[in-house]
Amino acid sequence: MTEVKRLFDFPYYQLENFKLQKSLVTKYGNEWIATSTEEYINKANKISRALLRLGVNKKDNIAIISTSNRTEWNIMDIGILQTGAQDVPIYPTISEEEYAYVLNHSESIYCFVSDKEVLDKVNRIKNQVPSLKEVYSFDDIEGAKSWKELLELGEDDSNQKEVEDIKSQISEDDLATIIYTSGTTGKPKGVMLSHKNIVSNAVNSATRLPLEEKESVAISFLPVCHIYERMLLYMYQYTGVSIYFAESIDKISENLKEVKPDVMSAVPRLLEKVYDKIIAKGTALEGIKKKLFYWAVELGLEWEPYGQNGWWYETKLKLARKLIFSKWQEALGGNLGVIASGSAALQPRLARVFNAAGIGVMEGYGLTETSPVIAVNDMRNKGFKVGTVGKPLPETEVKIAEDGEILIKGPQVMIGYYKDQEKTDEVLKNNYFHTGDIGEVDNEGFLKITDRKKEMFKTSGGKYVAPQMIENTMKQSRFIEQIMVIGEGQKMPAALIQPNFEFIEDWASRKNIDIGSSTEELCNSNEVINRIQREVDFYNERFGKWERVKKFELTPDVWSVDDNHLTPTMKMKRKIIKEKYLDLYNKIYEVQS
Repeated sequence: MTEVKRLFDFPYYQLENFKLQKSLVTKYGNEWIATSTEEYINKANKISRALLRLGVNKKDNIAIISTSNRTEWNIMDIGILQTGAQDVPIYPTISEEEYAYVLNHSESIYCFVSDKEVLDKVNRIKNQVPSLKEVYSFDDIEGAKSWKELLELGEDDSNQKEVEDIKSQISEDDLATIIYTSGTTGKPKGVMLSHKNIVSNAVNSATRLPLEEKESVAISFLPVCHIYERMLLYMYQYTGVSIYFAESIDKISENLKEVKPDVMSAVPRLLEKVYDKIIAKGTALEGIKKKLFYWAVELGLEWEPYGQNGWWYETKLKLARKLIFSKWQEALGGNLGVIASGSAALQPRLARVFNAAGIGVMEGYGLTETSPVIAVNDMRNKGFKVGTVGKPLPETEVKIAEDGEILIKGPQVMIGYYKDQEKTDEVLKNNYFHTGDIGEVDNEGFLKITDRKKEMFKTSGGKYVAPQMIENTMKQSRFIEQIMVIGEGQKMPAALIQPNFEFIEDWASRKNIDIGSSTEELCNSNEVINRIQREVDFYNERFGKWERVKKFELTPDVWSVDDNHLTPTMKMKRKIIKEKYLDLYNKIYEVQS
């Protein structure tokens, strides 16, 4: 019986316990192509045999860069790990300079890419990376080496015994992967995670996955180069869940309807967008339909778990689910029972309204350095509380330091930062990992995150401001797409705001207000500025006088990953946003430039 100790044990465990015909499923053209558990293992062994023939040794690093999640990624992952080498997943959207930095810092000897766009980026910096021997592509690209060459090279199984011998010598404490964090500041850091770090996290997270005893389906679209989605893929393999890979974020809506998943992961930004789209559709309704829609939404925003609102509320909710919320479920495929939300703080109203609709959004918390999950909500056994990230996983100790920082001890805590003992020593102290987040544990054992320690700032009056709390509250406004609270060392907090252009254009046309034809004109429109001021005033009421946003400026750009406002996990790059809009910052604080 396979005991899962190392990451490559997962597919073998699945073969023994579930033997799926559809273990990994990717869409090529218009067709979903399934790979069975058996085929998954056979191909991974071919890759391992081929890599050994290419001279790959234990401790070598091999990079994988893919713009979408796909079967090939997982086969490569297992194939690499079985040779004792480590894989280095790289975000596809980072700059060429960052590609060069990560490939050089990790001294990667081979690189596997998904498509022509990534291949071109790698080829442009290839001559700057002396360690890199060859680049292979998953897609068939003219003039490029294909990963299929490795499958052919590994066809001959005469060195399979060598693969088995190497596997038997790999310990759970050995390094498995180096994940470079898309830092909001400075150069990316290489987080070293062992087999045990990730295996323990997948096995312990599985205790929070409320799937029924049936063949379940997951859809995967968050970047697999991020440890959150990657750990979930191992967890799905461990629990016998078929994994379908969405084509892209743009096609997620149609893929959900095709796949009809039971489970998926999401970041709050996506849930915000789904909710805004639903509300926009409701706004377009008329008469009784519109009234019913808003009645259901208002009801949903008051939701509490475990029938805490009483039988009359539950009776109305049953009706709302039948008339309105069932359509929300259909739009997400019809079977979606649980969405694991991570990577950033989730607005409590979204947790309420989705759960009211019968779509179980469960917020969790973790970091790359903790493989990643520390705590997660679970509807079973009273393990769910809105506004918290749930209770810590088994084997995980959470301690709150005197200054409020969350400290972690457990098998998921990283080995350290690659080639950076100084930074490792900064965060791994007294047997605890220092998260840099501020939080509290309530008397029922639920963990609540209140802010990033590094992002809190002091005004010139010496008052502390926690920007994330204010930003998350203000983003509930449909007029505000993104907001960054500023004011370190200044006399008052203020904000840079990216308006919700789509919604404001719709609002202006309904109100017959001329806001011009460009985003610049929209941001300079007095009607728009005054309307957003009303929103800011409304939400300011929830905060102490010293925390309130006293002034704001609107930015004419959409804040995006491509334009470097956001990290690939949709976190704001505060320093860069401030630099981009330094003129607006100076205008707010009347700084003479």
